[in-house]
Amino acid sequence: MDALVCTASDGVRCVARVAGRTGEPVIFVHGVGSTAEIWAPQLSSLSRYFRCAAVELRGNGVAPVPSNLSSITRTGFARDALAVADALGVDRFHLVGCGLGGIVGLELWRLAPERIASLCLLDSFAAYPDGEAVAACIIDDVLAAPSLVTYSEGRANLVLPPRAPAYRRTDSVRQMSSKDRRAFTRFTLATWTGDYRPFLAGITVPTLVLWGAHDAIVPRALCEELAVGIPGAHLVTVPDAGHHSHADTPSFVGAALEAFIGAIPNLRA
Repeated sequence: MDALVCTASDGVRCVARVAGRTGEPVIFVHGVGSTAEIWAPQLSSLSRYFRCAAVELRGNGVAPVPSNLSSITRTGFARDALAVADALGVDRFHLVGCGLGGIVGLELWRLAPERIASLCLLDSFAAYPDGEAVAACIIDDVLAAPSLVTYSEGRANLVLPPRAPAYRRTDSVRQMSSKDRRAFTRFTLATWTGDYRPFLAGITVPTLVLWGAHDAIVPRALCEELAVGIPGAHLVTVPDAGHHSHADTPSFVGAALEAFIGAIPNLRA
């Protein structure tokens, strides 16, 4: 696995994990409570067939916090993904995103639909009910917590499925608490306050929606809204999975992604 460093169109430094040198380009985007590391199982298995890159969103984990915090937005995240695609030299790519990563996929469609070959939206939504209030509550909790480790230990109870193995809790807390507290509040606003419902009917690329059967953060109804609103989209329930279905059941999700992307005509054909 290689590291890629590039610069977005607004001058912000971007980081990505890259695996695989041939095949269809696939860009993975993590959520508000994780880092690019969470896609390691998919990069390991799918790089045999596809050219994979997991974006480290600006201000997150190992990615440096931008001097201008106001650049940490859904549009800024979309610019990160486009910068990685440009650095890889690909015009169009398949976008796989979980939670906030799925929202970034919708923002990419809004900004640059010609760059998107397909969408796979995991445990995500077009608009969250009372999103402004949800974001405000989370931000209050983050700022009130003695540390992000303390906050992350509590939040993990919602993220993980029942009877999650100990390593999943360890990974979840470590990734979530690696963030800068200021950046985390910006991530939170970006996640919960958008509304992409007006754009769903205009999405014309193949779309797969995945939902973890034990997701305590995103109700199934919100994933159903995506699948119903996007023409031709297909919804699959991921058994034994919580909010990060790709980390809880990597084999199931990997197989679903391989079948979905593999069935789409080659971009270079």
